[in-house]
Amino acid sequence: MVSCALILALTTTLGCTRLGPQSVTRDRSEYASSIAESWKRQTLLHIVKLRYLDPPIFVDVGQIVAGYSLQTDITATGSLSATDNFGGNMATFGTAGHYTDRPTITYTPLTGNRFVRSLMMPLPPESVFYTIQSGWPADAVLLATVASINGLKNQEIGSGSVTPPDPRFLRVLKLMRQLQLSGTVGLRVQPNGEGQQDTLLTFRTTQVTPETLEQSRELRKLLNLDPDAEGFTLAFGGTARNDKEVSVLTRSILHLMQTMASQVDVPPDHVKEGRVTPGWESMPPEEEPNRLVHVYSGTQSPDNACVMVHYRDRWFWIDDRDLRTKRTFAFMMLLFTLADPGEKENPPVVTIPAQ
Repeated sequence: MVSCALILALTTTLGCTRLGPQSVTRDRSEYASSIAESWKRQTLLHIVKLRYLDPPIFVDVGQIVAGYSLQTDITATGSLSATDNFGGNMATFGTAGHYTDRPTITYTPLTGNRFVRSLMMPLPPESVFYTIQSGWPADAVLLATVASINGLKNQEIGSGSVTPPDPRFLRVLKLMRQLQLSGTVGLRVQPNGEGQQDTLLTFRTTQVTPETLEQSRELRKLLNLDPDAEGFTLAFGGTARNDKEVSVLTRSILHLMQTMASQVDVPPDHVKEGRVTPGWESMPPEEEPNRLVHVYSGTQSPDNACVMVHYRDRWFWIDDRDLRTKRTFAFMMLLFTLADPGEKENPPVVTIPAQ
């Protein structure tokens, strides 16, 4: 009697098990975490490879199909003896189960004209300043994405060296951050009378503190802007056409990666042997505060790494305690998500006649 009840309970339990709904909560977060971690590692690896002039190849996770199966078997046998002299009544039962988790993951190389253009085309100036408008620190965003503002140049990678930024450029970044914190700088889009729209960079001059007003005046002087105007046209270019225009020469995503690659620590022997492009090791120590990122390297796996990769028998990593590097790296990852993945090929169509 007990055996029959146990068999009935097992049958009911196994028969009512549903894998699909119960797996969503667990699998969705785990797959998302795994994809994010793989993107971080792939991006850091490409930054390191650019230091060695090794061309990057981007691969995206195109599709994930998770397949589950649960197979259960229950067997029960018994025998009934006519007399007690031959062992009496006997019953046996058994259960067996087989669980399979077989996900199918599709990897798609990111190629095509649109994707290549999205990596090599300079960022739109309005996108850079909208990022600042959304709360990202102005000095960090401009240091990463801008090559020059009204002719004041940022740090630049040359054919044989790294050129430090113009001190006036760094002062502009500091003033922009202070004005951002005071809430006096903003963006406005308005028609320009030619059927198009202009993006205006505005500086509020009323109901501000004397300190903020002085910072705004200093910024205008550094950028050769009209001291009385409140709005300035935001444009792409190396130099401004007049004193009512802020001309910004932005970097592309690939240019930003190359700048970050120049700041990857590499063995001194690799520099002497010409295995790597010129990098931050040629900069004087006083330029360290202007460093965009710091990617460490060593022969041993690190203990406090935000993300790390293994390349050329060495470990390269970003320290989890380096907030400046983590912020710049996260910002670049955000730019990657905005990049056009390129044209997708149409899959082949299979036609099956139905009777």
